[in-house]
Amino acid sequence: MKNAKIVLGVSAGIAVYKAVEILRLLVKEGADVRVVMSANAGQFVTPLTFEALSGNPVYHTLFDSQNSADMEHIRVAENADLLVVAPATASMLGKMAHGLADDALSNLYLAFKGSVLIAPAMNEGMWGHPAVRENIGLLKSRGLEFVDPEYGELACGVTGPGRLADTSVILEKIRSFFNQRNDLNGMRFLVTAGPTHEPIDPVRYLSNPSSGKMGYAIAEQAKTRGGEVVLISGPTSLKPPSGVNFKPCKTADEMNSLVQECLQNCDVLIMSAAVGDFSPEKLEKEKIKKQGNEGLVLKLVPTKDILLEVAQRNLGKLVVGFAAETQNLVESALEKLKKKNLDLIVANDISAPGIGFQSDSNQVTIIDRDENIENLPLKPKRDIADLLLDRILSLLKSPEL
Repeated sequence: MKNAKIVLGVSAGIAVYKAVEILRLLVKEGADVRVVMSANAGQFVTPLTFEALSGNPVYHTLFDSQNSADMEHIRVAENADLLVVAPATASMLGKMAHGLADDALSNLYLAFKGSVLIAPAMNEGMWGHPAVRENIGLLKSRGLEFVDPEYGELACGVTGPGRLADTSVILEKIRSFFNQRNDLNGMRFLVTAGPTHEPIDPVRYLSNPSSGKMGYAIAEQAKTRGGEVVLISGPTSLKPPSGVNFKPCKTADEMNSLVQECLQNCDVLIMSAAVGDFSPEKLEKEKIKKQGNEGLVLKLVPTKDILLEVAQRNLGKLVVGFAAETQNLVESALEKLKKKNLDLIVANDISAPGIGFQSDSNQVTIIDRDENIENLPLKPKRDIADLLLDRILSLLKSPEL
């Protein structure tokens, strides 16, 4: 875990003293750890203890900190690979599940876009309460990982489930997260992302609502896990992930040219871009003026089918396509899989609320060339990116490929 960037979130419970040991062990293994505390965690262990062990400032108040004006929780959230909440109390689980942000830790959680590991600790009655169980189920459905508490003697004097998992168990879970980070070492990825803009005149264009978040997440995770990544992106507001070879473009033709140019030097092509299917037959040199109540008729022609051209070149690359559909999701994805000779296709229903275009989460179906269908639950796009990369890695290791 040398140089791993971790945020350790500490909420208010008697198990806070174990968080001190977790921090000590993480620092010993070379991790760069930033500690964030809930409003009352300092009643058990002072921020100074965590600051001394981590060597970093501790974020523990929203308004009294010297750095609050610098939005320090946003800076911490942007720079970390993993957020570990240990211990996580029943109260903190409720805040995380329902988007409440009234202290430093719950505030940072809402700003954090990376992977989250939660180690709960509480009274056995709280652990079994329907509200707590529902909150845990909700967080798991969003892709958060848990290290369940142990059965044993609790601070309240009873024996039962609720004691924070042993520090060695939590540490091993953290290690496993970072151990996979170099599993794509030496592999070359070509990823497309975002929409395309097909100009009508100097001020107008045809496009779609794609934000590029899925493709950027794939590129970022592939790079984080040791891969060499080229990211070809249509116009987005996103910052390119650090360390990738970024190639911007606007039109479908420009994206196609870049893909064909870079294809030879990659092992895997992941076409997550929402490429426009049509462009205006004629590009007007001047802005089209409105003529009273007269309508405007545009003649559209098909853009080049990038994946079809890749299939025709037959270069032996592993090729992954995406299918954004509004109906007949699996049937349409299977048709595209066969027509374009794909190894995998990732399909999602863009008509479903809260997922797909513009969102931070998605719910997708992954289908391979043997027509094996895997329905993934709603997860952050970064988690979906990791799961997709896991499937790709499995295929690359297959002797049949």
